[in-house]
Amino acid sequence: MPNRAIDLNPVSRVTVGAIGEPGRRTFYIQARKGSELVTLICEKEQVSALCLALQQWLDELRVKYPKGANYARLNTDMELEQPFTPIFRVGQMGLGYDEKNDLIVLVLTELLPEDVDQEEATMIRLFCSRAQIDALSRHGLEVVAKGRPICPLCGKPMDPEGNVQGFCPRRNGHADEIVFA
Repeated sequence: MPNRAIDLNPVSRVTVGAIGEPGRRTFYIQARKGSELVTLICEKEQVSALCLALQQWLDELRVKYPKGANYARLNTDMELEQPFTPIFRVGQMGLGYDEKNDLIVLVLTELLPEDVDQEEATMIRLFCSRAQIDALSRHGLEVVAKGRPICPLCGKPMDPEGNVQGFCPRRNGHADEIVFA
């Protein structure tokens, strides 16, 4: 049993965002229920994986539970709210479904050092509508895409001049510029 569990059931707002310049951004997941605002730090890869999993989850729910599948797309403000006071850094993420209320549950667990009992981790459960999850996943993928471009040869991030940070093994030490014939 976690040391502390926080349930926002249901959330009135949920979003992801990044603060800082590409290559030096800090990513956040943020949710609100009434006056309670929860902000968590996460990794870019976590946001990307979460958003892709949410889109797949919505498709699966549409087939398995079609009753709630016809929702209007939300076009709300998805910017992060001040203050940016994170409760913890996200370690594990999970998904669930509350069939009775047709809510998707995001389960976010605190990342703890290896020498600390993992049962002491704080867990946050965010109960979200399908429309909120759809908006979250679309917005999250846009946030991730605003980062540094990826080298088409090696998959590593590139700087604004088009150079791979570090060494691109596919270039074999040749031209700094990628030329496609």
